This record gives sequence, C-alpha cells and structure tokens, in this order.
Amino acid sequence: MDKKSIEAGILTVDLDGTLLRSDMLFESFWSAVGRDWRNLLQAVANLIRGKAALKRYLFRAADIDVTTLPYDAGVIERIQEWRAHGGRTALVTATDQKIADRIAEHLQLFDEVHGSDGTTNLKGPTKAKFLTDRFGVKGFVYMGDSSADLPVWNSAGYAIPVNASVALRAQVDQLGVPVDPLMTLSPTLLPYLKALRPHQWLKNILVFLPVLAAHQLTGAALFQSVLAFIAFSLVASSVYVLNDLLDLKVDRAHPRKRDRPFASGNIPIAHGTWMACGILACGIALSLLLGKEFGWAMLIYYLITFAYSINLKRRAIVDICVLAGLYTLRIIAGGAAAGIPLSVWLLAFSIFFFFALAAVKRQAELVDMAERGKLDVSGRGYHVDDLPIISMMAIGSGYVSVLIMALYVNSPAIVELYSTPAALWGICCVLLYWISRIVMVTHRGHMHDDPVVFAAKDKVSLLCLLIILAFAIAGAVV
Repeated sequence: MDKKSIEAGILTVDLDGTLLRSDMLFESFWSAVGRDWRNLLQAVANLIRGKAALKRYLFRAADIDVTTLPYDAGVIERIQEWRAHGGRTALVTATDQKIADRIAEHLQLFDEVHGSDGTTNLKGPTKAKFLTDRFGVKGFVYMGDSSADLPVWNSAGYAIPVNASVALRAQVDQLGVPVDPLMTLSPTLLPYLKALRPHQWLKNILVFLPVLAAHQLTGAALFQSVLAFIAFSLVASSVYVLNDLLDLKVDRAHPRKRDRPFASGNIPIAHGTWMACGILACGIALSLLLGKEFGWAMLIYYLITFAYSINLKRRAIVDICVLAGLYTLRIIAGGAAAGIPLSVWLLAFSIFFFFALAAVKRQAELVDMAERGKLDVSGRGYHVDDLPIISMMAIGSGYVSVLIMALYVNSPAIVELYSTPAALWGICCVLLYWISRIVMVTHRGHMHDDPVVFAAKDKVSLLCLLIILAFAIAGAVV
C-alpha cells in the first residue's frame, strides 16, 4: 500500500463480489424462499416497484446470519492494511442499508456505511454520482469487481478491481485511472463439478434394477437404462444445486457442509441460479426421448424433490417417507424407460429398504448433533431425544425388507427366473448382517452424511455387495 494511493482519498469498498464472495440480493432471495415459498410471489410483486424496493422486502423476509457469510480474506486484509496506514474506509453497496449496517457492525472495518434505501438503488452511475457528491471527483479509491463499477472507477482517484476478468481489466485500463488490481481467487471448474454432486449419481444406478431383476439384459433395454441414468443424474443435480441455495444458512453452520461451493462462496450464487435451470432443462429434454411414462416419472420426481426442498424436509417422519419414495421412484422410472413391468415384490422390498436408509441418514444427523452438544437438527424438525425412535425405525424397516425378500424366495414367481432359488437365501442373510451393521456404525458416530455414499466407500459394504451378486448368479445359473 503506497502513500500516493492513500492520499487519493477514502477507500470505498463494494460488497457483492468484492468484500463478500457472494451476492446479497441472491442470498436474501433464496433465504426468503427457503423460509416460505410464498415469498417468491411477493418478491416478484416488489420487483415491479424497482430493485431497491425488492431488496428492502427481501431484507425483511430473509434470515441472514452475517457472521457466517463468505467474506473474502484477501479483501479484508487489504482494508486492514489501508486502515493501518491511517486511511479511512467506507462500505458503499447496492445492498439494502440495513444489511450493510449489520455487516459493517460485524466486521468493524468501516468509518462509513452507505447502501440502498428502499427507493434508490446505489449501483452503477447512481453510485458514481453519490461518491463524487460526497468525496469529490478523484477524491476516493474504489474497490469493485464488475462492469457495473466502471462509472465509479471513472470518477475515482484509484481503481482496485478485485478478481477481474481479462476483459474487465482491459476496460478499467482504458479509463486512464491508476489501477491496483487484487486477485484472491484462482478460476477453476472444480467447484462447479462438485456442486453437481456426481458422487450422488450412485443412487441413480437403481434405474438398472428392473432390467437386472427381470433378467432382460438386451442391448435395447440397457441403452434405454443408460439414457434414463443420465437424465436422472441431470435432474437430480439441478435439485442438489437448488437445495444448496435454499440451505445456505444451515450449511454454513455445519462443520462439513460449510465447505460446499455455494456456502463457501467458491461459486457465485447467481451462477447457481442459472445452473439449476440449465441442468434441469437438459435433463427434461433427454427424458422426452424415453417416452411419456418416463417423462411423467421425471416430472413427479422433480415436483416431489422441489416440495421436499422448500417444505417437506422440515416435517419429521414425512421427510423420511419422501426420501424412501424418491429412491423407489428411480426404480419405477427405470422400468418405464426399459418398458419392463415391475414386480410387486420388488416395489415392496424397495419401500421398506429405502425407508431404512432414509432413517439411517436422519439417525446420523442426530448422532452428529448430540456429539456437538446441539439439541435440534436445524431446519429438520427433529430433536436429539428422537434418536432412539429413529434408530428403531431404521432397523425395524430394514428387517421388514429382509422378510419381504425371504417371502419372495418362497413364492411361485421365483421359479420362472431362478433355477436354484434356495441360493437366494444367502442374500437374505447378508442383508440382515449389513442392515444391522450400518445402524450400529451410525449409532457409533461413524456414518457419512449419506449412507449410500458411505456404502460406496466402505470395504465391508462392497464385500457384502459382491457376495450378494455371487448368490444371485448362483441362483440363476447353477
């Protein structure tokens, strides 16, 4: 920090994308919608009155924890350095004044705070005029990040573009203003891939189950199942993105989930909004190639997951039922894609087995809360005292699924598909062991947030899967 830049005037700092690795308009919007989906309609009504009115409404409707927002450490360090050399600072943002005040109070870095007031949107030329009226032309240094800041930089004594693209940097250079760029991020596509949660696509392998269970391993059936897998993965990823946007506050309070791309600020929330829409459109377009029944299954899946994200996940027991239903819907969709009628035995087994896995997922969250000394699972509707009941639900439903499998082994339908049905009793024994073990592992606090992801990495679970496949093959060919 040189003396000449400090003498150029007060350091004025933008909030969205500069001090904050996020955007408070989108933060407030998703927080408000997450609290009550009807805020979406109210937001549209207020937008008609202008952006300033929208921001004031969203401030009232949202629940923002300014202490956990993803602030840019590099920008904060530059501000602290400025103040250490005797310079004055001001937070000047298009974000609503009330939120800006709360952020400034939390950070204790600014001598002045100026934001939108419900009538005037302090952005672009409006911000430039405000700053020149208050500090004079060339009487301030401005730290910003977007093309909307070009009019401000044009009136500033110094320009500090933060994480500016090559194109934006070229535009700033053309202004003829002294430039002191600041890069705090390294552009990479990895966070975008991580936001899609490709590891969760493992669940979509269930679309192949109808083909495998019916022993119809034809080229056409497998090709349709592959298309169904891709379509389901795309639609599911759009839901994961949406869910992350709605759960920003909860994720930032979680020791592991706070590192997710949107919660940590590694991906701008504005990008997430378009990602959710774009990926969904691709998934729906692919679904249309697989016929009307599969298309309806995908539509129902999305509507249920959307309802789950904005409301149902907060309702105890209902959320577990919904998760079990979504797992089973993957199997139904797989049958629709390949044109294979589903067995009642398969559907019954699926409902109880996946209810057990969903209950294990909640059990893991409650165990984690108990270890951290928290009584309630934030935004879920459960209390730590519910842990014994949830554990019994998991193991009880899991055992019922094994019972259904045992009854299926003794049913007349089994003879049509297996030459040695008795070999399938081995599957029942392995499932009985695996379900008991998975509940025990969760009880001891060693479960991943998602039991499916845990099973995919757990050596014992993978060994159990191989043994199950061996028994199934033995039953079919021996």
